[in-house]
Amino acid sequence: METNVVVGVDIGGTNIKAGLVDPAGRLLKSETFPTEAASGRDSLLKRTCDIVLLMKEQAERDGRRVLALGIGTAGYVNAKEGRIGYATSNLPEWTGVPLRQQLEERTGVPVALANDAHAFAVGEAWIGAGRFWPDFVCVTLGTGVGGCVVLDGRPFNGKEGYAGGFGHHVIRHDGRPCNCGQVGCWEQYASVTALVRQAAEAGIDTGGSAKTLFETARRGDERALAVIDRYAEYVAVGLVNLIHTLNPPAVIVGGAVTAQGDFLFDRIRAQVRQRCMPVYADTAIVPAELGAYSGLAGAARLAFLRLSETGA
Repeated sequence: METNVVVGVDIGGTNIKAGLVDPAGRLLKSETFPTEAASGRDSLLKRTCDIVLLMKEQAERDGRRVLALGIGTAGYVNAKEGRIGYATSNLPEWTGVPLRQQLEERTGVPVALANDAHAFAVGEAWIGAGRFWPDFVCVTLGTGVGGCVVLDGRPFNGKEGYAGGFGHHVIRHDGRPCNCGQVGCWEQYASVTALVRQAAEAGIDTGGSAKTLFETARRGDERALAVIDRYAEYVAVGLVNLIHTLNPPAVIVGGAVTAQGDFLFDRIRAQVRQRCMPVYADTAIVPAELGAYSGLAGAARLAFLRLSETGA
């Protein structure tokens, strides 16, 4: 008997993850491909399409039918128009690409398109840490800081789809310059990139690895512990701003640093409790659960939601 599935795709600056996902959120097959973003927009568009068609062929060989495609991509996505509103140099020439239309024409299936942080949040809402709350806030700590407000399991897009630019909240009006043109943005203090820089400024040789910094701190190194304590404070300042503004039942935090568990999260929670007004003190702060699968899962979930909207 034929099984209906969707293709989920997570486009990052380094890799593209693609997989076949069933309606229960089970990952049936997945592959990772180099993005090769430096080759430009046309090459990346063709590469993405070829990956989707490859996944469709694999599904058909296994007796499965692909009903839709979900894409989560780095950059600011205009969800209303289905195009890339703005992308950094990580994806050269990606700005302005009408990605939904192009992929629907080339693959013949409905396409859902979202920013990668939005897809991450929807994945956690579907089968991850967010499944316990219909509404929550998701924050991703990586090269930068991104995020999403989830309402009834779906991302709040804002006017065009650009909601969730949490990393560009200004937390220090006289702070570090940011690549967005402002100074003192949260991501200049709370991203993993910022954490590695803070370690270097403290004279700690991590080889550019946040994981190494945490390993050093766990051995009791006082300088490393001080850097992590300060980093937890920076993360908490931004979280408190979001909690005071949105009053969510929970904030789900994703990114590689979530692997540090309570060693980091207990520090963040303590700082949040110290800084929040008492009426917000019961806000849960929890790590994401799906790891590298979050974005792909969320893209797949958005594809299933797109099907329900189109009636396909």
